[in-house]
Amino acid sequence: MSRLLLLKATMNRYPLWKYIIIAVALVLGFVYTLPNFFGESPAVQVSSAKATIKVDDKAKARAEEALIAAAIVHDGIQLDTVGIKARFKDTDTQLKAKDILEKTFNPNSAEPQYVVALNLLAASPTWLTSLHALPMYLGLDLRGGVHFLLQVDMKGALTKRLDSTSADLRTAMRDKNLRHGGVGREGERIVVRFRDVETRDKARNIIADTQPDLILADQGEGSDLKLVATLKPQAQLKIGEFALKQNITTLHNRINELGVAEPVIQQQGSDRIVVQLPGVQDTAKAKDILGRTATLEIRMVDDSPGALEAALAGNPPFGTEVYTERGGQPLLVKKQVVLTGDRLTDAQPGFDNQTNEAAVHLTLDSPGARIFKDVTRENVNKRMAILLIEKGKGEVVTAPVIRAEIGGGRVQISGRMTTTEANDTALLLRAGSLAAPMDIIEERTIGPSLGADNIKKGFQSTMWGFAAIAVFMIFYYRVFGVISVLALASNLLFLIALLSLLQATLTLPGIAAIALTLGMAIDANVLINERIREELRAGMPPQAAISEGYERAFGTILDSNITTLIAGLALLIFGSGPVRGFAVVHCLGIMTSIFSSVVVSRALVNLIYGRQKKLTSVNIGQVWKPGNAAVNVQK
Repeated sequence: MSRLLLLKATMNRYPLWKYIIIAVALVLGFVYTLPNFFGESPAVQVSSAKATIKVDDKAKARAEEALIAAAIVHDGIQLDTVGIKARFKDTDTQLKAKDILEKTFNPNSAEPQYVVALNLLAASPTWLTSLHALPMYLGLDLRGGVHFLLQVDMKGALTKRLDSTSADLRTAMRDKNLRHGGVGREGERIVVRFRDVETRDKARNIIADTQPDLILADQGEGSDLKLVATLKPQAQLKIGEFALKQNITTLHNRINELGVAEPVIQQQGSDRIVVQLPGVQDTAKAKDILGRTATLEIRMVDDSPGALEAALAGNPPFGTEVYTERGGQPLLVKKQVVLTGDRLTDAQPGFDNQTNEAAVHLTLDSPGARIFKDVTRENVNKRMAILLIEKGKGEVVTAPVIRAEIGGGRVQISGRMTTTEANDTALLLRAGSLAAPMDIIEERTIGPSLGADNIKKGFQSTMWGFAAIAVFMIFYYRVFGVISVLALASNLLFLIALLSLLQATLTLPGIAAIALTLGMAIDANVLINERIREELRAGMPPQAAISEGYERAFGTILDSNITTLIAGLALLIFGSGPVRGFAVVHCLGIMTSIFSSVVVSRALVNLIYGRQKKLTSVNIGQVWKPGNAAVNVQK
């Protein structure tokens, strides 16, 4: 027994490498926690409002010149992938700068070329930023911002699908040489007219094979025969689900232009989308970004002699309209849309194999490839206009002459396009248009002052809780209480550093999780301290009691934390919104608390008591023995 106790007494020393690891962890924790104390600077962001316009160094110089001319002092202007961001000392200067930059970049307010929006940027020093030490993202309830609830028009999604299906039916019957009296959408059904029963029966078989989502019904008599097609209920549900998912994807791509940190875009119910934009105070600009979409249309050019001149004079030929090419030249285009971006499956930037100019390579789906092949075969030596439609306005990207039939579903857009424009155009087309119209049915703006008040209350509640725990632990456990408080402080340091390093979003539920983590972390130290007291009551020497206390308490600490971690993971997997925010902080806090309460506190105990060969007492408060006799081991 004496040999075992002697062995235990010599085990309260860590090797040097363990102390180095703990020291490095504490330093890194401090460095990555530090950015959260510098706050944020008011800023104005300038980004492109059109796919054909790029924010570059020239635009940055233009913004600097405008601010200098207006005698507005800034704290730095930077150019990144989103656009230009200019920092200012206060919100008054920020608002003045926004007005100046708005007038500079958008002289014609009716047709804005750029998005000029208010923003907030981290005010961390450059040396911290160079180490990728960035502050945590703050949620809407802490930072302020805009909350939207969007209603998706499911009937609009069905209408787009029916229009697309109508075009497919025309193509299918043309391929089979079936004569019909017209294909058109009437409300929520497609009507195909025929003159004889035999042709209608053949068309029904073809449509049933190529369009399994349609329910077909015969109507009409005599020479006015109809085949009425409606979508199956299962197909309507799938279309609605796809429209919702496509709209969420599109909104993600469009909101990136605002530079919003961790926007929340998620489904609510079967036909609604919640959008939360922390840090965005400009509601009008946020609405503008949400409404922006881009799609592709392919139309034929009207090159009839004198047609363009007549259109420019105010008398356009029937079924035509005037658009502008990228070079600024007017172009007369037919209104009939040959092909839309709905048939687009991919868009990638590249180069023209013949001229080596920048180009965008498009891939069409099977129906789109068939349509494009037929159109190019029937219009050789005629011009085809490829239009980019954005915010209801179209621009002719290119209008090439069709030299031969184009099959295979591969289309190329090229001509007077830079590499950057090709990349931007491909990105915008891949983002796609909204699969269904949306309306904003709820709008709520949370001001930064309310967010700051929430942060203040959350910070105070955490600090007061920490102080109460510290007072109790120091009073009850003396030196070991001080060690427990230091371990608890290191736990808080590690947790904030991890959240900052992972760029997690902190919300009010997250602050509640931090407070809960502090309470759970100190519980581990209470177990350790009480276990050491128990060994001292049993008459074990102090060094052996310390070693035995940590070893025997570790199993209990591990079991309790694992069970709590399982509950946290369940919240993380099955929860959403604020629940997930709580779960992320909770799970990270469990892992940091195990390290700090066991490893860090043991290192401190070893530094204080581990090197004392003839340790006769430890300052851990009163050790109570049975029989109401108190033995104080504090000497």
